[in-house]
Amino acid sequence: MENSHRLRRITEDKTTAASPEFHVVHKVPAGNSPYVRAKHAQLVQKDPEAAIVLFWKAINAGDRVDSALKDMAVVMKQLDRAEEAIEAVKSFRGLCSRQARESLDNVLIDLYKKCGRVDEQIELLRQKLRMIYDGDAFNGKPTKTARSHGKKFQVSIKQETSRILGNLGWAYLQKKNHMAAEVVYRKAQMVDPDANKACNLGLCLMKQARYDEARSVLEEVVHGKVPGSDDTRSRNRAEELIMDLESEQPTPDLYNLVGLDMIEELVNGLDEIEQKWAPQRHRRLPIFEQISSFKDQLAC
Repeated sequence: MENSHRLRRITEDKTTAASPEFHVVHKVPAGNSPYVRAKHAQLVQKDPEAAIVLFWKAINAGDRVDSALKDMAVVMKQLDRAEEAIEAVKSFRGLCSRQARESLDNVLIDLYKKCGRVDEQIELLRQKLRMIYDGDAFNGKPTKTARSHGKKFQVSIKQETSRILGNLGWAYLQKKNHMAAEVVYRKAQMVDPDANKACNLGLCLMKQARYDEARSVLEEVVHGKVPGSDDTRSRNRAEELIMDLESEQPTPDLYNLVGLDMIEELVNGLDEIEQKWAPQRHRRLPIFEQISSFKDQLAC
């Protein structure tokens, strides 16, 4: 009953047929379709529950399914309905265009992270790396247009690779497999270095009682030698980690001693990728020429 009242109120709201300036100001598409009404409920009336109902209607009606599914998942996450959002994305992902699936996968990774479903997060991140290796990411183009907070910007395949590797390293950190996380972070830093990933690399080394190496990595952030070191949060974090090193050196995490199977699995997975797509190597984007030694570093 409450949802019906909300939908009736939204349908009767004359602002959906307002001037073009209204739609520009509120970033709401023009029209009166289920998707347009859902965006109006989300952005103008600030009614996420009603927006979700209308996003469902849009998906079932085939109305801008790519956008409706992604937007609905984002709203569900905001309402702490992440598990429900995961099932929705997995169920209806097949209705979306290939390009939209890449964007949906990024949403799904965030949802897995929020729900603590680390194994699924790792698997999806590795699938995205395979897509890049195969040259299928970004529809085979070197850049894509992304959007954040209503603004468009270009993302290169190099930046995307580093971002995925950074997320993969963080996922391994959550699994307490600091050896795997270290190697992934090192590769991410080779591709597109930044201060945040450097701090995480330092943490990986600390967890393995490799304190001198950790200090060296963290001091590069403090001394501004890593891109992004001017970010106050990253520099403060590096300083805090160095203080932890000086105050007390923690016992090595023994989990690493039993994490070798996971390291070997990752190495074998990368070997499998290389063998599977070897005949199509000409399709690979240049960035993977830098990543070809990834498995050798893992094996060290």
